[in-house]
Amino acid sequence: MDLVSMTLGLPFAPLRGLLAIARVIQEEADRQLYDPTSARRELEEIELAEAEESLSGDAAAQAEQRVVDRLIRR
Repeated sequence: MDLVSMTLGLPFAPLRGLLAIARVIQEEADRQLYDPTSARRELEEIELAEAEESLSGDAAAQAEQRVVDRLIRR
C-alpha cells in the first residue's frame, strides 16, 4: 500500500473496524439461531412448560412450529 492510498484510507479505518465487528456479531447470532442443539433445547423447554401447564397446548404447538420453521428456512 502506498503512502497516498494509506493516507486517504485512514479516515475510513474506524468504519472498516466497525463493519468487521458487525460481521462477527451477525455470524455468531446466525450460528446460535440455527444451531440444532439450541433448537432442541428450546423444544424441550416448550415441552416442559406445557407439562407444567404454564403453556397451553395451542401456544406450545405454535412455539414448536416457529422453532421448526426457523430450522427449515435456513
